[in-house]
Amino acid sequence: MDTDALTADLLRELRATRPYPVLSLTMPTHGTAPDNAQDPVRLRNLVAEAGARLEEDPQVSPEVAAALRDRLERAAAEVDPRGALDSLVLLVTTDAYWIWQLPRTAPERVVLSDTFLTRNLVAAKAQARPFRALTVAADHATLWTGTVDGVHREEGAGFPLTAPQEQPDPQREERIGDTPSLFTDEETRNFFRDVDAKLRTVLADDPRPLYLMGQAPALSLLDEVGTASASAVGRVAKGAPPDISAAEVLTELEPALAEGARRAAADVEARLDDARSARAFAAGLDEVWAAVREGRAGTVAVEEHFRTTVRVTDEHLEPVSEEAARTAQDAVREDIVDELVETALDGGADVVFVEDDSLAAHGRIAAALRY
Repeated sequence: MDTDALTADLLRELRATRPYPVLSLTMPTHGTAPDNAQDPVRLRNLVAEAGARLEEDPQVSPEVAAALRDRLERAAAEVDPRGALDSLVLLVTTDAYWIWQLPRTAPERVVLSDTFLTRNLVAAKAQARPFRALTVAADHATLWTGTVDGVHREEGAGFPLTAPQEQPDPQREERIGDTPSLFTDEETRNFFRDVDAKLRTVLADDPRPLYLMGQAPALSLLDEVGTASASAVGRVAKGAPPDISAAEVLTELEPALAEGARRAAADVEARLDDARSARAFAAGLDEVWAAVREGRAGTVAVEEHFRTTVRVTDEHLEPVSEEAARTAQDAVREDIVDELVETALDGGADVVFVEDDSLAAHGRIAAALRY
């Protein structure tokens, strides 16, 4: 799966407490040669490590250990090296498994617990900046979801929609000499009300930026009959035929997406400036970590490729060298940035990834505080 498949419903399912043990396996991967040659070897080693830990765990019966090991081996066999990005995440129970290839690196880990390790998935999705786009015309509406790297049609929740075909009314044509305008006809208005209602449901369940694409009269009618379109961050006034391809949608949206990213970056900069002026500002990993854990962070800005390994000492984070990390114990956190992002999102904070070096003066990470 890719990060766009991590819906709110699926994330809730993955975070649910389950009978011990469930297994989470993460590792860095490589998309190109020659580095990618090491990935299958590392994966085999981690699968073997997981099997040994299951056998040695006194809380795990031989039957459960065998079932979990079998599912893990099946998942590992299904990993497609052609889809390798920056990391691999396998989540495994005795009767199911999930495979994720992420555009964000993750440390090499095997975790047995009663919940899955989801921090790497959550951080990767936040970094990908997923959005939705509605393409709409008088007789059809399609919802798309994705990132700047690609979009796909969203199936379910009533989409795609097609308007009921209205039979011609010869008597009306005889009486007034023409056919009703598409965008004043009551059947079309009812269809757009239906589009609005279903769109509001989708956005309430899994909020993300919304873009609209359609001819100007269609977008105007959507505004007139409903409320969902008011949240749109960008619009493209262009016809959207029912057979439009994903590639065409993304091409037409490119200027709006670029403008949306520019506005979002400016908004984050303004929020951080206001926070500094109000002395409600945290900078650097240790300060932001403390603010996030206390629930005080309202907005967290992180550089795109900021990653660091730390040791947790007396509730503070101390950087650890790679050499020291290899021999350190559990107090060392290789994925502390992803953990911080997940915790911040859980606490209701906005998390925004910004360009590398844009926060160099603030330790690569900063936060505007609620109090």
